[in-house]
Amino acid sequence: MASSIQDDIQVCIQGVSRSFREGDQLHSVLKNLNAEFIRGETVALKGRSGSGKSTLLNIISGIDQPDSGRVEVAGLDITAMSERDRTLFRREHIGFVYQAFNLISTLTVADNIRLVLELNGVSEPEIAERIEELLASIELADRKNSYPDVLSGGEQQRVAIARAIAHRPSLLLVDEPTGNLDDKTTEGVLELLDGLVRQAGGTMIVATHSARVASFCDRGLELCDGVLVAADGRD
Repeated sequence: MASSIQDDIQVCIQGVSRSFREGDQLHSVLKNLNAEFIRGETVALKGRSGSGKSTLLNIISGIDQPDSGRVEVAGLDITAMSERDRTLFRREHIGFVYQAFNLISTLTVADNIRLVLELNGVSEPEIAERIEELLASIELADRKNSYPDVLSGGEQQRVAIARAIAHRPSLLLVDEPTGNLDDKTTEGVLELLDGLVRQAGGTMIVATHSARVASFCDRGLELCDGVLVAADGRD
């Protein structure tokens, strides 16, 4: 039987609001947001610095909680989960690529990826196989025993991507993926993200202020004064 439209919705945001207190002032960052993200699509989340893009990604992933509203991922209301349950859900179903990479400096490239797989209970033979496949896909097979501090920014970003998708998450969240990269490296990272996510049939939401990054996505949304509006996606 063909899946319904509802079955194809990977992320559903309903009435999400979030404010932060700055001294005596209450600053409203997200205002009653509503949006749906379909399984298999890539979406650019655009907006200037400070517009709330990272805040929204953190809420979608369950790292942060909204003041009001709800977020469903794969049909489950993560805003109703305990902090522990959100952590376990995120570990299994969500990948996150941070702007600062967040690689563990005391672990090799291979072990940075290995850690995610061990936390998800993947068997040792499969861990070894996935690491080899991922490092080949990001063209860093010869750096598996290197440490992050000897890698270039582009290489670190590729390792961060491999780590984020190692456990084959159904949802990948990417925060400003190319902010510290040159144009040539940016192109390679975008093509890698686009290819890997589409190959796996996952959903990707990319927070960015770059029109070039947004052009790789199927469609775009923009955060403007705390409200989501439609924006151009792929050229």
